[in-house]
Order: sequence, then C-alpha cells, then structure tokens
Amino acid sequence: MEYEEITQKIIACAYKVHNTLGFGFLESVYENSLVIELIKAGFNVKQQFPIDVYYEGHCVGSFKADVIVDDLIILELKSVQNLAKESEVQLVNYLTATRKDVGLLLNFGPQKVEVKRKVRILPDKGTYL
Repeated sequence: MEYEEITQKIIACAYKVHNTLGFGFLESVYENSLVIELIKAGFNVKQQFPIDVYYEGHCVGSFKADVIVDDLIILELKSVQNLAKESEVQLVNYLTATRKDVGLLLNFGPQKVEVKRKVRILPDKGTYL
C-alpha cells in the first residue's frame, strides 16, 4: 500500500471519529477513539511512541508521538480552535528524529477534521509526496 492510500484511509478514520464525537473533548479521547478505528481498518498502531533525539551521538531529549501507523506514518493529534504553526514544526521534528518520511497533523476542530500532511524530503531521494 502506498503512502497516499494509507493517509487517505487514516483521514477517513479521523473523520469517522469526529463525526461521532464532535468537537470539544481532550486530545486523548480522540487519540483513543482513532486508534480503535485504525485497528478496525487493519492497521498496526503504536500509541504514545517514544522518540529520542540525538546530537553527536548523545541523547539530548525524549518525546512521545501520539500515534505511529504501520511503522510508517506519524500522527500528531490536536483538539483546538485553530492550529498553531508550532504544531506543524513539532511534527516535522518528529519526522526528522525518527527518519520517517510522512506525518499527518490531525486537528479535531470545531467544524471538521483539519489535516496537514508533512513529508520529509531527503536530498538523495529527491522531492516526493
């Protein structure tokens, strides 16, 4: 399955969760609900996945990604009125630290699910989506 097909299925699961729950719950409620939908859709899902950041061979920080799907795509979830640019930067940093190529920022917002797709561009692979 290609990245685009996987991300479309992930986004469909997010919309199902949003359509069922609406807006206003904590991120953890959406995360737990989305994990249920992703597993039902046949994905391998890791929740609160630890990410270590290294500098010159030394671990200089640790974070947790909300969800990783099929060990390929990082999901960063929010439940806010408006996404902040910092959330996008956070996802890009997770991609860099894990060397994963694709991430989705999913905001379970007031009207709908807002989706931002981030792709890590590698010099040796060229630009791709």
